Amino acid sequence: MVKIVKFGMAGYGVVGKALVQALKAKKKLVADEHGLEFSLVSVYEFDGMLHSEKGLDLARVAAAQNIRALPEWQPGKLARDEIERQSYDVYVDMTPTNIKDGEPAITHFRKALSSGKNVVTSNKGPLMLSFDEVMSMAAKNGKRIGYEATVGSAIPVIHVAKSGLNGNPVTRIEAILNGTSNYILYRMATEWMDFDVALKEAQERGYAETDPTLDIGGHDAAGKLVILANTAMGLKKTIHDVKTEGIEHVTLDAITMADKEGFVIKSLGTADEKGNLEVRPKLVPKNSPMGAAITGSLNAYRFVTELARDITIIGRGAGGMEAAAAVLTDMIEISKT
Repeated sequence: MVKIVKFGMAGYGVVGKALVQALKAKKKLVADEHGLEFSLVSVYEFDGMLHSEKGLDLARVAAAQNIRALPEWQPGKLARDEIERQSYDVYVDMTPTNIKDGEPAITHFRKALSSGKNVVTSNKGPLMLSFDEVMSMAAKNGKRIGYEATVGSAIPVIHVAKSGLNGNPVTRIEAILNGTSNYILYRMATEWMDFDVALKEAQERGYAETDPTLDIGGHDAAGKLVILANTAMGLKKTIHDVKTEGIEHVTLDAITMADKEGFVIKSLGTADEKGNLEVRPKLVPKNSPMGAAITGSLNAYRFVTELARDITIIGRGAGGMEAAAAVLTDMIEISKT
């Protein structure tokens, strides 16, 4: 028998649209393999919501060029007011990350958890700023938070950090956490481009935003490092605890000198056994997993463990459908328990 799981979601951007497409495409698989069917009740945007108590038609939502033109659209109805009032099982937050105060997502989390809803998110803000508070809030309300998409997108690195290393403590993490920075440094090292030229190319290819400050300044990587280290090592850190240095000042001369000595320069996030966290450009041996295998916009995560020594995971750490895949994985895991 298939279990109907109702959910509401905030943010209908690239990831939100990809999630609707994924749910539509994988409806039969999710039902056959997991005994679940997800019914979308609400889509919250900054100026209103799409809502139907009986569940929205995913095909109609996916096909709509403008969801505000659909008859279920209710202008002025906002997530902060509606989450507590509505009855569904899982709240999914895919609003943009705010590294200053985590809003509006952290308010959404509080309202969802206090009204008996589990939370799944691709938004890093609340977790990089208030990880301990958010997890305590979930525990107090007997609910769960799925956040695989916040670090590494579809790479199951949070799963590994949460339970894949049970009984095998992590003593150190080294990670390439930001695809934009990695792409720029990779292009500088392989095509001998100046930083500005490589950045422009990254923007033209969609790897970097028009304002790339969060990526090239190391802040996006710092937030992800906090979430990963807190999960894997039981820390209670925030982004303010991370010593952060961007890649803006990496020169082609530095890239060339590193190459002659057998190294590449990578923006590396590290967490050690003393709880020190930092993100900055570092020399990485070319013949190491971090140096040899990590090209283009790929991400990599190296866990140093007490029993299994080094474990390295590599994969695509960005993309709308990749993030949606991680969200769907969390929705399934949370709904089956």
